[in-house]
Amino acid sequence: MSNVKDIPVAALDGSALSLSDFTGPLLVVNVASKCGLTPQYTGLEELAKTYGERGLTVVGVPCNQFMGQEPGSAEEIATFCSTNYGVTFPLLEKTDVNGDGRHPLYAELTKLADAEGEAGDIQWNFEKFLVGADGEPVARFRPRTEPTAPEVVAAIEAAL
Repeated sequence: MSNVKDIPVAALDGSALSLSDFTGPLLVVNVASKCGLTPQYTGLEELAKTYGERGLTVVGVPCNQFMGQEPGSAEEIATFCSTNYGVTFPLLEKTDVNGDGRHPLYAELTKLADAEGEAGDIQWNFEKFLVGADGEPVARFRPRTEPTAPEVVAAIEAAL
């Protein structure tokens, strides 16, 4: 795998953003505002606040590929996240995580297998990837795994 921190991305507002500016580990999560799993924003923000001082950066990646559950504009997404969940972590521009238009970031991340040995396509909103400070993906957690689940916290602790 290549260093995912070297892959060009854009912030939600369309401005250039470099993941390499974040020196610690990343928790990259494809997010959506109108999903049954949307309350996971609370746990993601908790992780950002709890581990941010130690170097973790949570990175939200809005995606509308799963039943159109992220239909909003960049402004609508930003307002929804800050108003409803107090999100302070960075959000990238709306991105495809599967298919022919898959963003290069997800082309790399989806090579990583989960705990059951399954790699490949993102299953649904709120799939989580832990990327080490060195830019190498180290753990993958499927959508129904809560952000604050013991296995996620243990992996974050190990990466810090």
